[in-house]
Amino acid sequence: MTSSREQAAPAVRLRFDGPVDQETLAYARTKIDAVVGRAGLPAVTGEVRIVRAGARHADHPWLATADLRVGGRQVVVVAEEATGREVVDQLQDRLRRRTDKIAHAGEDGHRTTAPPWRGGGPQPA
Repeated sequence: MTSSREQAAPAVRLRFDGPVDQETLAYARTKIDAVVGRAGLPAVTGEVRIVRAGARHADHPWLATADLRVGGRQVVVVAEEATGREVVDQLQDRLRRRTDKIAHAGEDGHRTTAPPWRGGGPQPA
């Protein structure tokens, strides 16, 4: 039987299904808050879901998915591991990589402008 319970969070909800212990949830909340609460990161909203399969024969019974909006961009990350701590650590690593890319690719001049014959303005010096 799969149960669906929610944990309240300010901007990013943490949801879980299956027999997930409170220690894993507290660990996940700490790791997720460390990633999304960094300075210089645009506003983050969304949901992280941790699922533990009830089947004991599964190789990777833990699955974590994150569907977040960072600024105006969507970030979707999936992690699958054998233990709760491993899946949370893998999710944190992947989220940090993706959010770092978004933070560094912001409005700092890395985007190209259209050439003048296509309606773009003069090139910055």
